[in-house]
Amino acid sequence: MSRSIDDRATARGFPWALTLVTILCLAILLALGTWQVQRLAWKEALIATIDSRVSAAPVPLAEVEKTAGAGGDIEYQPVAAAGAFLHDKEQFFFATHDGQSGWYVYTPLRLADGRFVFVNRGFVPFDRKSPATREQGEVAGQVNLVGLARTAPAAKPSSLVPDNQPAENVFYWKDIAAMTANAGLDRASVLPFFIDAAKSDVPGGYPVGGVTIIDLPNNHLQYAVTWYGLAAALAGVYVAMLLRRRKPISAART
Repeated sequence: MSRSIDDRATARGFPWALTLVTILCLAILLALGTWQVQRLAWKEALIATIDSRVSAAPVPLAEVEKTAGAGGDIEYQPVAAAGAFLHDKEQFFFATHDGQSGWYVYTPLRLADGRFVFVNRGFVPFDRKSPATREQGEVAGQVNLVGLARTAPAAKPSSLVPDNQPAENVFYWKDIAAMTANAGLDRASVLPFFIDAAKSDVPGGYPVGGVTIIDLPNNHLQYAVTWYGLAAALAGVYVAMLLRRRKPISAART
């Protein structure tokens, strides 16, 4: 006696649970890919804005102050300022430049109205922290400078960043309130942003200006392709599984 199995369909039922899981995973992968496409458009617009801004002519310091006071974006805005540096109140931010460790020198610039703005004059090597090692660069009297306005962070950017050590005059993040207090200045007299000085001919060569790093990674297209690719692969695997389940079975049992 023999019994044939139906060649037109398998005896297995439709995989409803697996189908629902697949649909859910596809929805998540497609949503992630779409989000990255949206992030790509945002990042490209941001990069275009910054590129346009940094190549523009410097604006007066008062204009940047007005924009900042109104909550506007001043990051990387070219600015012109004039005043006298208070070199005895320098604050030091640990940094690297051209592969060398050292310091960014943040110096209060006394403005004509008696207020101050901290200027990142640039980089000095680790062993040039003491002003005595770079006396020529301690420019006296009235100076005119151009640079880029930089927003002061509201808090430490990450728990991985070390705590500042004001007592040692060592800063790992740009805490403008701590720098102000460490310099012995009245907080109300200090503008709430920094200026990164442009590269210029400084006597003695230090500090080296123009150290602003503008590096905005833009990997969103790669991420979008990855998520959409995973979605396509999942759909392919699911379809292949369905086709295999529907494959005719021609075995016979005797």
